Amino acid sequence: MRAPPAFPDPPTGRPLMRPLVLKLGGELLESRPQRDRIAALAATLTATRPLIVVHGGGRAIDAELARRQITPRKVDGLRITDPDTLEAVIAVLAGSANTDLVAAMVGTGVLAVGLTGVDAGFGRARRTAAHTATSGAIVDLGLVGDPTQADPSLLQLLVANGYVPVVASLGYLADDDTPGQVLNVNADVMACRIAAAFDECDLVIAGATPGVLDDTGRTIPALDPAGIDRLIASGTATAGMVAKLASCRTALMAGVASVRLVDGRGLDADHGVDGAPGTTLTAVVPARPESGSRFRVH
Repeated sequence: MRAPPAFPDPPTGRPLMRPLVLKLGGELLESRPQRDRIAALAATLTATRPLIVVHGGGRAIDAELARRQITPRKVDGLRITDPDTLEAVIAVLAGSANTDLVAAMVGTGVLAVGLTGVDAGFGRARRTAAHTATSGAIVDLGLVGDPTQADPSLLQLLVANGYVPVVASLGYLADDDTPGQVLNVNADVMACRIAAAFDECDLVIAGATPGVLDDTGRTIPALDPAGIDRLIASGTATAGMVAKLASCRTALMAGVASVRLVDGRGLDADHGVDGAPGTTLTAVVPARPESGSRFRVH
């Protein structure tokens, strides 16, 4: 196994180098070849900068629910989580999904450490308020959490010493009435909160679509918060994309300079995250965005 990269000591507990937060949709991690490809990418990225990986479970959670004869329920891409569903979510996210990805990364020499937001309480959350669906219905999402401002101390400690946190999207309820309650947290939201907790951070959200699509199915190269609002209000963004865009908007408002939504199906060690097709979200869209603009790794 290779030695940890020699990152500089962080001043006041913050890494000097600009970390990359890479969120991976569960659909990108379902097979061994997929995980091996992501692991090779991680090995390439960590040669030059600190990396934090956040992942969801996606269809693996649905498969586990089916095995337990529980019908999945979602609204606007958000999973409704009752106690039985939460048990299945924990089994996948903190169990098979996280362990399999960490094992693949360690196999390439990456010093990956599997975590959830429960560890050291860094992913504290509050119960999500009743959700107003795009249909207008008011829906109780159950044991679902909205992460508060993430405490980056544990992640800073790990990346400053050359380790790669691999974070499964579970949160810890910061509530004196129900201490120790685990909450299901949307992985996009967790990635955005983690990115916002650092003074400077790049955020890439990789999924199974080439970024944000317009009503003709073409990739929108750049968006600002107003554009996000228009897409949601017009119905162009639907289901899971609504939740994804809303969390990205929150990250931008919290100070994250930009978020890249990219097609993760082609991510590999040869091309990195630079050439992946996708959409750049910023607080203000550049006056003349370059066609096919690339995400810069500093």
